Amino acid sequence: MGLDKTDEKILKNLISDARLSARQLALKMGMSTVTILSRIKKLEKQKIIQGYTANIDHELLGYDLTAIIEIIAKNDIVEIENKLSKMDNVVCVYDITGSTDTIAIAKFKGRNELSEFVKSLSSMPNVENTITRVVLNTVKEDFRLT
Repeated sequence: MGLDKTDEKILKNLISDARLSARQLALKMGMSTVTILSRIKKLEKQKIIQGYTANIDHELLGYDLTAIIEIIAKNDIVEIENKLSKMDNVVCVYDITGSTDTIAIAKFKGRNELSEFVKSLSSMPNVENTITRVVLNTVKEDFRLT
């Protein structure tokens, strides 16, 4: 990978505000725009930067329920995880150690939506069992490392 302090500083700035232009970054960091652009291209090529997105408040969009769903599989765990990762409500899928095979974190607009989701998940081939937990309060939800 070979990240240096400049790359780390570029990443930190983009994590903080992905809308910063290369020119703005260059001014902020005291470097040339061409240097910043070439470093960003390198980070994209290395798949360190995988895209640019907005950090949104899901609750303001009506997604009041966050569920943490443990999945125990009979077999074909990877197939289940791949299906989960393509579902609209699912924001995270983790392949984990322990008695549970997979954890999915998903957001829902209401109990009925959550109920339908869990029932459809439970009826998937190779899903042995699910354990669903509903988040009461979100203390921190920010995947940006700074």
